[in-house]
Amino acid sequence: MATSSDTSDQNVKSRRPAESAFKQQRLPAWQPILTAGTVLPTFFVIGIAFIPVGIGLLYFSDEVKEHVIDYTHCMKEDAVNVTCATFIKETKMEEPCMCQINFNLTEDFKGDVYFYYGLSNYYQNHRRYVKSRDDSQLLGHLTLTPSSDCDPFAYADEDGKQKPIAPCGAIANSLFNDTLRVYSQDLNKMVEVPVLNTGIAWTSDKDIKFRNPAGDLKTAFANFTKPVNWRKPVWMLDPNNTENNGFQNEDLIVWMRTAALPTFRKLYRRVDHTQVGFSVGLAKGPYTLQVDYNYPVTDFDGTKTFIISTTSLLGGKNPFLGVAYVVVGTLCLLLGIVLLVIHVRCSKSTTEMINVNPRTPYS
Repeated sequence: MATSSDTSDQNVKSRRPAESAFKQQRLPAWQPILTAGTVLPTFFVIGIAFIPVGIGLLYFSDEVKEHVIDYTHCMKEDAVNVTCATFIKETKMEEPCMCQINFNLTEDFKGDVYFYYGLSNYYQNHRRYVKSRDDSQLLGHLTLTPSSDCDPFAYADEDGKQKPIAPCGAIANSLFNDTLRVYSQDLNKMVEVPVLNTGIAWTSDKDIKFRNPAGDLKTAFANFTKPVNWRKPVWMLDPNNTENNGFQNEDLIVWMRTAALPTFRKLYRRVDHTQVGFSVGLAKGPYTLQVDYNYPVTDFDGTKTFIISTTSLLGGKNPFLGVAYVVVGTLCLLLGIVLLVIHVRCSKSTTEMINVNPRTPYS
């Protein structure tokens, strides 16, 4: 007769897995045995494959022409020993500051030429900064109650009334607003390099992520105000081109795609190669960079750079990937050679490995 304790034991559900090959881990499996015959060829194949690829990447990277100008502390025009960074800080950015930097291109920049601006020590990847936007608003769905992610850049006072901001959020509020122009000093005459402010944003961003509200932009944004740090409302970003105005302004779209690292560059302009004198690129010679200096970076020990660059089959100048391939390939070859020497000098023959018995010495 079963006791109460036996009955309780039977009622307890067993925690043992079901009797199956999968749950009992009896499925057939391949367990590779790493021998010299398999490891050494792998090292040599990787080395032989990686080094030519790395050399090719370095070649394409070196084909890219690039000129970088740091204008963080450029000197204010019509002033003595006053930098624009100091000037806009003292005037609280209420007065404009202009500066010029002369530079020289030592070689021709042939092909498509692009202008970039670069920032350093600027953490666009901060979590709260990245979230500080209203994607629904950027799609043209305007409401008087922006997303709470935009706080504290969701509302601002205008004419004594509090209005929602468009576009709201910290990313839009910190939009890069320096104006950069390049002049060619041709025969003692300053000729502005013609540029295009379209075609600089990702097509997927402009076609999918950013949309303007229907109708006239000024009327659509009548109940909204500009971000605190902006000098003009969103519907005046490019009034001469309706395809590049409002939320679909490409300068805004480029800025809204946040950078992953604190030192980054963003595409600013494309040289217009349809104009006379610039059809094949930029010729070597003296140039002048003229800057309308508005964007403060010295407060967080940042820097600002202006970059002139061409491109290659693989994009811009980036030697890191090529160097990485060459280094990994070289290390694999060296390891393969070292292991091969050790294998030849210290390994036992196949006969010795097969004829092993209990009396075989360990040495």
